[in-house]
Amino acid sequence: MPSSTTATRRSRTRPAGVPSPVAMFFQGFLKHPVMVGSIIPSSDKLIRKMLKPVDWATCKVFVEYGPGVGTFCRPILDRMAPDAILIAIDTNPDFINYLNHVITDSRFFAVHGSAADVERIVQDHGHEKADYVLSGLPFSTLPAGVGPAIAAATQRVIRPGGAFLVYQFSPKVKDFLTPHFQTIDHDMEWWNVPPAQLYWAWKD
Repeated sequence: MPSSTTATRRSRTRPAGVPSPVAMFFQGFLKHPVMVGSIIPSSDKLIRKMLKPVDWATCKVFVEYGPGVGTFCRPILDRMAPDAILIAIDTNPDFINYLNHVITDSRFFAVHGSAADVERIVQDHGHEKADYVLSGLPFSTLPAGVGPAIAAATQRVIRPGGAFLVYQFSPKVKDFLTPHFQTIDHDMEWWNVPPAQLYWAWKD
């Protein structure tokens, strides 16, 4: 695990004119409410529970959909091996620009694009498969056809033994997972606003 010194180098003070994380998150919600699952970033308890099943020793490629202001990015980087990479994909260019300003880790790549293109994006970064994919995208409110396309592409890009980690506020997300994953674990995180449904869909 990287040292605290590495963690210190990874994040830097916000440059002048760059909004705070809370202001940035709220601004993103107002501009793209369909693509942002909540107006409040995820709690620390949710983050710890969501990431607990990850085998960090074997994880080399971690992908996150909808990273927002990096609420999960920093905990993921703290846990990742020195030779692993984190690819964060978001359709909101404001979030991508913000992340590139505040996260300065050579293992981190913020990509402006669609999660449905995850296979191409992972290949563009020199890999065929991802070990884990994390998503907080609100599947049930995405435009017609987008949710199923993302779920299918995610199943294809994950290596056997890897998993699709999903946190949602509606259990309807399971309808997008079951056509593509046979083994799906479920839990709840009540210490979150609002309480969240947690799913770990494993690729057998």
